[in-house]
Amino acid sequence: MRFSRTGPTTSLVRPPRRIQPNTNGTGEHPEHVAETIEEIVRLENRDRLYTGLSDKLAGKITAFSGSMLYVWLHVAWFGIWIVLNISLLVFAPFDPYPFGLLTMIVSLEAIFLSTFVLITQNRQAIAADRRAKVDLQVNMIAEREITKLIEMVKHLHEHVGVGTPDRDSELEEMQEPTHVTRLADAIDTAEQQLDPEGTLGPESAVDTQKRKR
Repeated sequence: MRFSRTGPTTSLVRPPRRIQPNTNGTGEHPEHVAETIEEIVRLENRDRLYTGLSDKLAGKITAFSGSMLYVWLHVAWFGIWIVLNISLLVFAPFDPYPFGLLTMIVSLEAIFLSTFVLITQNRQAIAADRRAKVDLQVNMIAEREITKLIEMVKHLHEHVGVGTPDRDSELEEMQEPTHVTRLADAIDTAEQQLDPEGTLGPESAVDTQKRKR
């Protein structure tokens, strides 16, 4: 089973470096594994290619704000700021205790950082949703191919004369196509029967207050 992507967007993606397959038994990747890795790399490169400047900037700021360098810079900044504004110094402090200017700057920084993090998370959520759809599609194609293989094996048994049991209910069920919508409905029904409260989702503050009353 091999999947290829066609269309005008394929020419815009820079082809990745070719991964050497396992030709002599000593390599790390067999040929089919190398092709799969290359396909994943091409997909990731396409996502990076269509990422806008604002998204790239938000991603870099989010990555930097989640590093230890960011923490140590703030430790040094806060320490120097507090030392320069304590009342023991000879000159008048420009931001005396309780450091209102510092509080305002840090609050504005927190607002912008939370926005950058949300932008990055939204982009990651879109990519994760697309990968989940691709994974579902691949699973559905694989399920149909396996069903077809079961039918071919059954016909081979009948042709050779080995035969199969007259009424094999499990084999008959395997030959039936799998309906994703029915599976989702079955999962929802089972969850409602086993855990009715869990299907309602997390409680909000309003629900908690109503329960207390």
